[in-house]
Amino acid sequence: MMSRQSTLTIERMCQLAQVSRAGYYRFLDQSKTAEAVVAEEMELRSLIQQIALFHRRRYGYRRITRELHERGYGINHKRVLRLMREDNLLSLRRRKFVVTTDSRHALQVGFNLAQRMKLTGINQLWIADITYIRLQREFVYLAVILDAFSRKVIGWALDRSMTTALTRTALRKAIAERQPPPGVVHHSDRGLQYASVDYVQVLRQHGMELSMSRAGNPYDNATCESFIKTLKVEEVDVTEYRDLEHLMGEIEVFIEQYYNRLRLHSALSYRSPEKFEQQLAAMPASNSTRAAVVSFPGHGAIYQCNGEQPQPGQDHSPTHCVDESPAGYSWAGCSPAEPACASPAGASVQQKEDA
Repeated sequence: MMSRQSTLTIERMCQLAQVSRAGYYRFLDQSKTAEAVVAEEMELRSLIQQIALFHRRRYGYRRITRELHERGYGINHKRVLRLMREDNLLSLRRRKFVVTTDSRHALQVGFNLAQRMKLTGINQLWIADITYIRLQREFVYLAVILDAFSRKVIGWALDRSMTTALTRTALRKAIAERQPPPGVVHHSDRGLQYASVDYVQVLRQHGMELSMSRAGNPYDNATCESFIKTLKVEEVDVTEYRDLEHLMGEIEVFIEQYYNRLRLHSALSYRSPEKFEQQLAAMPASNSTRAAVVSFPGHGAIYQCNGEQPQPGQDHSPTHCVDESPAGYSWAGCSPAEPACASPAGASVQQKEDA
């Protein structure tokens, strides 16, 4: 018969004995010889150095701790941070942010749908952005498109000019890679390259919906901004490129072979985008093919005005046709129509009738 002691965790036994876990582990370490402790420390330092150098110092202490856990090492992140600081292996820092968006145009902009979406799978929301890269004698521009759910880069393009052709090339690569179903939302900033007639036409041809950030608000496109920060810190800022061809090869290696396949992503429970999508595809169809939910906060007042109540399990407000206002609402500003008894005159008439 299994003993009661074998079913207790170390944490529980320490609680019962009223001792700290740190003190318990220090007691265990006393049984080790000094040579064994030094050998264990050197082995751990060597492994941390191997991981850090393999990722070209792109990993911080959190990702290195996670990789050590996957290799079977039960180590605290504080110890990893201390060892990396002592060995000068902390990840490199980013440079100052520079704005590249030109939204001063008279073209039509899209409604911000991305802010109101609750994603449940891939190919529901694509996000796009442009950044610049400094070469020795010139500036070039990189356009990228990510799947917002898996954070995978599905389309990108490099060019010497920041034109609509640049963003359109990245978009066509993404479409060829994913073969998206109709209804995918494409989100970007309000830049001229994304609002142009040619770009929007490609979106319409493939049944995609246009979504754009609010004016002057980069946080609406935070996921793509985060990838660009990662690209700059972990690749661009630590590499000297000879020319555009050299840059093209290095960016392809970083995106296709490293970022999409190997780099652990904290938003994906420390999985790479490709591994995340593979595990998502292996899930039951009922869990992996649910449609995204689009909600419009503030429309709950429509139920009160109509005397209706939301149905059980309905987590978003009903939709209304564009050419009609909700019942009980005036069209100007969609504000509630004032009832007859709201004014003082209406109240006095009502009192006379009651009398």
